[in-house]
Amino acid sequence: MMRSAILASLLVLSLFLAGCGEGSSSKGKNTVDIWVHTSSESAEGKVMKDTVDRFNEEYEGTYQAEIQFIPRGGGGGGYEDKINAAVSTGTLPDVLTLDGPNTAAYAEAEIVAPIGEYISNKEDLLDSIINQGTYNGKLYAVGYSESGVGIYYNKEMFKEAGIDMDSLPTIDDPWGWDRFMELSKKLTETYEVPAIDMMLNSQNEWLMYAFTPFIWSNGGQVISDEGNALGHFNSEKTMEALNFVQEMLNKGYTTLSPSENGFLTGKYPMLMSGSWTIQQIETNYDDLEYGIMPYPTSPETNELVSPSGSWQYAMTSGAENKEAAGALIDFMTTTEAMVDVSLGSGVLPARHSAAEELEGQVSPQMSTLIEQNTASAHPRPIIPAYPQVTRAFQQTLTGLAYYETTEEMRDLLDQKAREMQTAIDRRN
Repeated sequence: MMRSAILASLLVLSLFLAGCGEGSSSKGKNTVDIWVHTSSESAEGKVMKDTVDRFNEEYEGTYQAEIQFIPRGGGGGGYEDKINAAVSTGTLPDVLTLDGPNTAAYAEAEIVAPIGEYISNKEDLLDSIINQGTYNGKLYAVGYSESGVGIYYNKEMFKEAGIDMDSLPTIDDPWGWDRFMELSKKLTETYEVPAIDMMLNSQNEWLMYAFTPFIWSNGGQVISDEGNALGHFNSEKTMEALNFVQEMLNKGYTTLSPSENGFLTGKYPMLMSGSWTIQQIETNYDDLEYGIMPYPTSPETNELVSPSGSWQYAMTSGAENKEAAGALIDFMTTTEAMVDVSLGSGVLPARHSAAEELEGQVSPQMSTLIEQNTASAHPRPIIPAYPQVTRAFQQTLTGLAYYETTEEMRDLLDQKAREMQTAIDRRN
């Protein structure tokens, strides 16, 4: 998830040079090969391998799946490099994994093909999963897991600061930005450190992923359903949402230069982070007593909105046996497979039935994120120009520390909205 923006233009160029309609490789007609972006030694990779093995047992004599692990390196390299090279040479596998926001770029370039007809029980998939995998009305990819972000809090520090632990926000009764700022003020004054690390120092996809929910909660949009950034990203609703983040920063309630692992080591009372931090705490900081609160909401709407989106399975356009590829994707996104990957690697389930089955099997903290995700998950824009849009958004968030007046902020939003719109128009 952390680096969603692929080199879409290179993929499109490679497609025109080589064509993705060619067969992916020379193999048996009933063999389906799949590339995944993780390592065979990772928790996620082990579950994937086990699921492929079960597929082979169930379809023995009909289909045979072969999995290849191509771990992503720093900045997303490795896996994406392999995909780019395979596009150029017409050697893509039958099935591959791709990050949610890249759906439109892959679909527009005809690297992947629609798979809706092969997926069973689609109504059981979370709306966010259907939305993330859909482009121009067709389902091109299915997420095998979901992701989410919450407000982690140190229970001991909250109690020492005199916070009423029985009055904290819940999924059914979230706090508005104003009340969350009051809490942040109290914690900052008590401990003389920023109340929360919101990871604003990130120079990657985290900024788009984690901060767009504030805009959506306020009734705004980054990109309209019609594909317009102008009049939306630079709207008053966006301004109000970013003003909340800016005020948190200006008042010292959060910071652009947090201490490394500040929350995990007991320096900061709160942390805004994803479900992956649960596994990190259980592995390396198991003595930390913590809870997770839902996203703060706009006081104007009180609508809970949380970020979503993760890796998916998709069938390539050049798959030699589309029925076999479709069967594999369907098998790897069943309730059983999703429960296995959630328990094995700490990711959120992408099916309602999987979420129900996980009740009582996961920690209360994970249950909070699952409940929030089911109730309020919102995917990022699915547009071919996504790499340019997310870059402009990241630059806007970075600018919050330097553009202090309302007029300066309006100029910044206008400029970035124009940049987004130019990129969108070029792809139309």
